[in-house]
Amino acid sequence: MTIPCMAATIERRLLVNYRVDPDAGATLLPEGLRPQVVDGSAVAGVCLIRLGHFRPAWMPATVGHRSENAAHRVAVEWDGPEGLRTGVYIPRRHSASVLARVAGGRVFPGVHERATVESVESASNLSVKFDAADLHLRVDVEVVARGMFRSTLFSDLTTASEFFRKDAVGWSPTRSGRLEALRLDTNAWRVEPGHVLRVESSFFDALPAGTAQFDHVLVMRQVPVVWSSPIENPPGMFSSTATAA
Repeated sequence: MTIPCMAATIERRLLVNYRVDPDAGATLLPEGLRPQVVDGSAVAGVCLIRLGHFRPAWMPATVGHRSENAAHRVAVEWDGPEGLRTGVYIPRRHSASVLARVAGGRVFPGVHERATVESVESASNLSVKFDAADLHLRVDVEVVARGMFRSTLFSDLTTASEFFRKDAVGWSPTRSGRLEALRLDTNAWRVEPGHVLRVESSFFDALPAGTAQFDHVLVMRQVPVVWSSPIENPPGMFSSTATAA
């Protein structure tokens, strides 16, 4: 699916990230994609995002749509025509917006399932509760100073920020089950570290015991973004198996 460039403002984005056993992470992926491994672990998580002013990029922001959304994601790699590529795989997308659920996978990439999202936010604290038919998440976050960033995956905030910034291409399944790509770009990427006061995730709790551990959370606020349809070959086309065949 090719879409026109779509623009929005990330009013609030929580990147709730987990350290996952690579074998367990691989079970979440379709053929052609592999987990990116950092310090012996796959990196997966859920993005809780509130978008404002979502619209075709050529339209003024005043006519844009506002929505609360959630995307479970795994950092992945695959073989491209010019070598190794990295990005994310998004097995599940949810939205509290009827428009996103109706148009997703039809008008623009990304099939969205129904969910309710409740949030209470201030400059220093964010609490978000996400409920879908079979998935539930609750996270309470205190925004802290850069020097208070804590992670077993990444040595510092700059390293973590760069890891997620570089993965602009996201793959997700269509209604027919094939994969489609969507690219996110911004000229104002910035993240803040957060300290989690509470986190509960039915998605990661459902993985085999001990294979997923919460690691850290990153906060993004008031970041302008643009989505586009990248020219990407399907994962697996240039794998060693495909080449041999």
